[in-house]
Amino acid sequence: MTDKNVWFVTGAGRGMGVDIAKAALAAGHAVVATGRNTNLVAKALGAADDLLIVKLDVTRPEDAKAAVAAGVERFGRIDVLVNNAGNFYAGFFEELPPEDFRAQIETNLFGPVNVTRATLPVLRAQRRGVIVTISSTGGITGQAFVSAYSAAKFGVEGWMESLAEEIAPFGIRTMLVEPGFFRTELLTDQSTVWPEASIDDYAAKTRETVAGWKKMNGLQGGDPGKLAKALIQLARQAEPPRRWPAGADAVETFEKKAKDLLDQANAHRTLSASLAHDDAK
Repeated sequence: MTDKNVWFVTGAGRGMGVDIAKAALAAGHAVVATGRNTNLVAKALGAADDLLIVKLDVTRPEDAKAAVAAGVERFGRIDVLVNNAGNFYAGFFEELPPEDFRAQIETNLFGPVNVTRATLPVLRAQRRGVIVTISSTGGITGQAFVSAYSAAKFGVEGWMESLAEEIAPFGIRTMLVEPGFFRTELLTDQSTVWPEASIDDYAAKTRETVAGWKKMNGLQGGDPGKLAKALIQLARQAEPPRRWPAGADAVETFEKKAKDLLDQANAHRTLSASLAHDDAK
């Protein structure tokens, strides 16, 4: 990576994407800042010589191709892709309408798939680049009320882990970022689709959970500005981490998941190891 790189950031109109774009500009990089609403992106980031604002709905492959082409036309290359755009469909699985579950996957999994597919030909031709994908601790461990979100993020984790092996020979590196709770706009009505209490067995818990999460908004412990600066630092490394738990709570999630997996591997080890054909002995 050179001292000055071209960063392509999705979802740069609000939340963590704003902080990442600002941190990249402050570090002396050029930025292609994208969002569905370019006016919102411009209001959030202002103007700069090394800033290009481009319309991009990540669920539209044609938008992704056009945005990448615009970035290359302006700056000649793309060095760091940040798959950041996303949203959150909250709710217990049975209360989530099928169309909402599908929409969650469409934005949070197929969104970065579309943008990465459009960007990879550029990175391969350059024989270098970094793909940063913002996942979540919800992609490391599941919990109640986030089944659709975790389904998308678990998908992102597996996809990027596999893709990393395919593109490493071309000098392209990947980094999954798993933030814990950060003080972004994820829990606002603009980013979260809240469920209706439609099933009696879940209704009281649904109302209680929605109220509790709304109260949490603005009180999360993580500072997205600090995350963004750390991200700039990590992306400069010759070998960025394959996974980066962002926040002390994210580290705890990783540690607990690792322990849980080891416990599960050992719980029935003898039975698990007894399943080979007898002729394999």
